[in-house]
Amino acid sequence: MHPHPADPGRRTLLAGLTAAALAGLPAFTAFTASAAPARPAAAPRTGDTSRHLLWWRAPADDHSMIEQGLPVGNGRLGALAGNDPGRELLLITDATLWTGGLNDTLDADGQFPYGRDDFGSFTLLARLTVDIPDHDLSAVHGYRRTLDLSQALLTTTYVRSAVTYRRQIFASRPDDVIVLHFTQSGGGAYTGSVTLEGTHGEKGGTAESFGGSFPGGLRYAAAVGAHGTGGRVRARGARIDFSGCTDLTVVVSGGTDYAPDPRTQYRDPSLDPGKLARAKVRAAAAHPVATLLRTHVADYRALYGRLDLSLGTSTAGQRSLDTWERLAARARDRTPDPELEAAYLQFGRYLMISGSRGSLPLNLQGLWLDGNDPDWMGDYHTDINLQMNYWMADRAGLSPCFEALTDYCLAQLPSWTALTRALFDDPRNRYRNSTGRNAGWTVAVSTNPHGGMGWWWHPAGNAWLANTLFEHYEFTGSRAHLARIYPLLKGACEFWEARLLPMTPPGESREVLVADSDWSPEHGPLDARGITYAQELVWELFGHYRTAAKELGRDAGYADTVAALRDRLYLPRVSPKTGWLEEWMSPDNLGETTHRHLSPLVGLFPGDRIRPDGSTPKETVDGATALLTARGMDSFGWANAWRALCWARLKHAEKAYELVTANLRPSTGGGNGTAFNLFDIYQVEPGRGIFQIDANFGTPAAMTEMLLYSRPGRLELLPALPGAWAAAGHVTGLPARGGFTVDLRWRDGTPTSVRLRSTGGGTTTVAHDGTSRTVTVPPGGSVTLKGFGR
Repeated sequence: MHPHPADPGRRTLLAGLTAAALAGLPAFTAFTASAAPARPAAAPRTGDTSRHLLWWRAPADDHSMIEQGLPVGNGRLGALAGNDPGRELLLITDATLWTGGLNDTLDADGQFPYGRDDFGSFTLLARLTVDIPDHDLSAVHGYRRTLDLSQALLTTTYVRSAVTYRRQIFASRPDDVIVLHFTQSGGGAYTGSVTLEGTHGEKGGTAESFGGSFPGGLRYAAAVGAHGTGGRVRARGARIDFSGCTDLTVVVSGGTDYAPDPRTQYRDPSLDPGKLARAKVRAAAAHPVATLLRTHVADYRALYGRLDLSLGTSTAGQRSLDTWERLAARARDRTPDPELEAAYLQFGRYLMISGSRGSLPLNLQGLWLDGNDPDWMGDYHTDINLQMNYWMADRAGLSPCFEALTDYCLAQLPSWTALTRALFDDPRNRYRNSTGRNAGWTVAVSTNPHGGMGWWWHPAGNAWLANTLFEHYEFTGSRAHLARIYPLLKGACEFWEARLLPMTPPGESREVLVADSDWSPEHGPLDARGITYAQELVWELFGHYRTAAKELGRDAGYADTVAALRDRLYLPRVSPKTGWLEEWMSPDNLGETTHRHLSPLVGLFPGDRIRPDGSTPKETVDGATALLTARGMDSFGWANAWRALCWARLKHAEKAYELVTANLRPSTGGGNGTAFNLFDIYQVEPGRGIFQIDANFGTPAAMTEMLLYSRPGRLELLPALPGAWAAAGHVTGLPARGGFTVDLRWRDGTPTSVRLRSTGGGTTTVAHDGTSRTVTVPPGGSVTLKGFGR
């Protein structure tokens, strides 16, 4: 039996936390009342949307919503829409609707429990159905549904009895609602019913709303409203009936009392989710749908419009196919479809904007579910998946969406720190510190939003999370962000200062520092010291902390201590037996050669210690390349994405492209690949695949790295441009480390126009194919370069 989140045990854990650990807590409450949004007088200009349009000739099967339902979301509230003419189905989620709690009682092996009741699970909020009985699919023709990525707008059209019917669905962040708008032209009408249902056995609701709570104390609710023109709409029993309406508008909202503050047990006791949901529905319904849509599009376009991309021109034949047919043709014919490939990148950006704003970050499922039993509980996996979800954000012009991850880590940090200090040195924990010292914080492989952890301890996970947050600073140059994450960086360093062990490697006289016993995720021996994964991540962490301390003018003495530790860190060798970069501080291959994880290659990507530019010993680069080659070119979607990023870093364009397009192959029979709705499918066993969203972000991240490599002080243009994209293309608004944004055009693989912009100003070297220029961009200014091509 695990304690209730509000029990004294939790308060005891948190009582000793320092002000520094609490100072960076985010101010947002995920579901909250807000001021009326600004209402644009005119619709934002979107230009030609054809390159941003995905479309299908069939609705989703209610039993295959995770592969066929189309996603909408406002960053917190999401839904999968089925778009059947006679029965619109929405499976609605709130990012904070989690079972479970702190989960602070260890199992017999010193690791954390990992179940839906103790650790918890991401779950569905509601099912919304709009039944229109006389509009069965068999009774209509000309069916088409589209997802306009440029406006975050889902549209379904069909013809019945010479009347054209249209419905639009969008999830508005400014109004915090999902809107369904049913219209027609030709003299038709709508008759049917609206039903809103919970998914957790709720009792006592009405046609317009319901609410409930979990054993852990989280309260939640959802509400719906409907109104029409030219007919009648009224609540009757558990549903809302409508009849003879020439148009119909349905508005739904909902949420929880979750708050990102451990001092209140991650709850806002003053919030009434039911009352707030009903208020949001009423407020939105008071405005015409055209006004709501303009407001939504303006808000969405402010992010989506930051980056535009062309990888070439597709053929008329390719354009004539619907999205699923194009995926199938692309895989069957092995013919590049550059507009589809660019749209896949933009679909990843659409998911990021729709799933990561003002609430919890994207988990294994993103913001979308088809039931209450997602694999791995839809959790936050800290050994690749959570980090991969956010590799794309800064690289694709969506830095504001990254803040959800920052807020999450800072909100969890006090609890993570308390749990580390109380439980990490449990004598049953095989990963405990042999030094007998304990400081700072770390995490388990899985984390939840209640301050809790699940499954095994993951000591190096703190370094990987810290490095990911620091990378956001490298892209944005935000000192405010750096100041917020500083306690997190320092606490991670303190953990490793207490954990590192001195040893003298065989055949050497110099004593070095190595990581204590750990597992190279998720691979090989369970108790190896000096694993490459940890050594690389900690080496990078220590460098990032030194930069942060210097930039902020803090803790100069401790920064010197960390610098001295970094100088003593063991760095991996190349095995004389395999020729690979060693994974376990051993010349032997102690695991599975083609394993999905690339844990020993974190120094290649996302790290930047291993570079093929002459600054890294050739032997090390060759060893990393040999290991990457051995891992193979065929794996799960997220593993292919990571491989593509590594090959892009090594400037092997065609290998990176092969892996990108492997993820675009259609998933059939539960196999790895892209589903009907473009979600990435992960085959967990023969005949059964599940949706796991990380590849939908990792693959676009690889595509951006193929177009631009950046580190502070250096930008490389088109470092891994494949032949399929080489003829002609452009990208505008592509971010680079150092606070730069790049507009780039190319022809025949060579840049023809390069423009650098910078808000804060700065100097960098810009390079392509052996030619380089040092460029200084004034604050708020831009510089156009010539000399890389014609």
